[in-house]
Amino acid sequence: MAKTEVTMPKLGESVMEATITNWLVEEGDTIAMDQPIVEIATDKVDSEVPSPFSGVLVKKIFAKGDVVKIGEAFALIESEVGAAKVDAPVVKTPEVKINGTNGSASQKELVTVTEVQKPVLSKSDSNRFYSPLVKTIATKENISMEELETISGSGLDGRVTKQDILAYVETGKNGYVKTAIPLESSISNKKVNTGPVVHQKPAVSISGNDTIVEMDRMRKLIASHMVMSKHTAPHVTSFVEADVTNVVRWRDKVKGEFEKKYGEKLTYTPMLIEAVVQAIKEFPGVNASVDGDNIIIKGRINIGMAAALPSGNLIVPVIKNADQMNLFGLTKAVNDLADRAKRGKLVPDEIADGTYTVSNVGTFGNVMGTPIINQPQVAILALGAIRKRPAVIETDDGDVIAIRNMMFLSHSYDHRVVDGALGGRFVKRVADLLESFDVNRPI
Repeated sequence: MAKTEVTMPKLGESVMEATITNWLVEEGDTIAMDQPIVEIATDKVDSEVPSPFSGVLVKKIFAKGDVVKIGEAFALIESEVGAAKVDAPVVKTPEVKINGTNGSASQKELVTVTEVQKPVLSKSDSNRFYSPLVKTIATKENISMEELETISGSGLDGRVTKQDILAYVETGKNGYVKTAIPLESSISNKKVNTGPVVHQKPAVSISGNDTIVEMDRMRKLIASHMVMSKHTAPHVTSFVEADVTNVVRWRDKVKGEFEKKYGEKLTYTPMLIEAVVQAIKEFPGVNASVDGDNIIIKGRINIGMAAALPSGNLIVPVIKNADQMNLFGLTKAVNDLADRAKRGKLVPDEIADGTYTVSNVGTFGNVMGTPIINQPQVAILALGAIRKRPAVIETDDGDVIAIRNMMFLSHSYDHRVVDGALGGRFVKRVADLLESFDVNRPI
């Protein structure tokens, strides 16, 4: 039987690595095809990886807590499948350019290749564990083992994660930003260096009555993602108030018949998402991402819907191709994703590739909010609570005051590419679509 590699499968277009959170089998165990062998966690969701074939687990290449890149082997299984044996690593001979042609580095008569050896990390005297990825980054950045020992780890048992070492590298290994930003003086026309910028953490005082709660893995990821979004995009938020009385009346009238006909409970969320999708078709500039100096207008409309988990954390499942769904399709997708999100049954692909996000803060009784953009998107809409209150209604006989169902829409957008005109007109269009909802619409 051959020893065959088990590689980390693709977990969505935006997922590049996963952390092993638990091994479900031990070395020497017999494994059936499609049997889950390891639990993993990405920056989006937790999941299990099944074995692609049956056999015996020979070796765990990575340990619990290690970060594995997509496509990288993390286990060896002895199997009868006709896969290539993995007896020893294959080292490729580096190729060099010789007078415009490719040549092997072993051709000494043609060219001499001087290889620069990177420092090899010595073994830690403290027996502190470092994942292969962390060691690779340390070697690439010329970080010695002694220096690596000084980095505070945010991972399991204080381990140094990829984010920890990259943050250490980014701050220039000494608490300073690596590259100072020169300012151009309009008076003297000389470059003025402002010097290094110090990243200081605010001082926190702790008293005897305080309770210290360590962030769980998901909360750490959320915190990192939110800070990154704020650093990446200059946020602007526009607010519009919408009269959604027609939406409320129609739902109250048809929700019983809708559930009887389709077997799905009709909530406000799919009705509101339907209006968002229509507005995106008219203003595609909000359905975009930024890549350097390029704006990428997305051809698909994939709506992320922020959902709160029982743990208090947040997850954003995605309704793929929402523009191709009718109200029943949106209702079914919303109910299914929301239910499985609460039960922890989402798969990585179901929270990937979103192009625009909607956050229903009204479910918490909030009338409005200023949501943070879900990178790499450029806009997000917060839906406030629907409240009854007096409002002025214009009629042919003059203005009257009536009790109406009102709600606020809060649209946050990336001011690098979405200006106030586009961001404001988009959210106003969503409000107009809701206000003009047809109360006689068939289900």
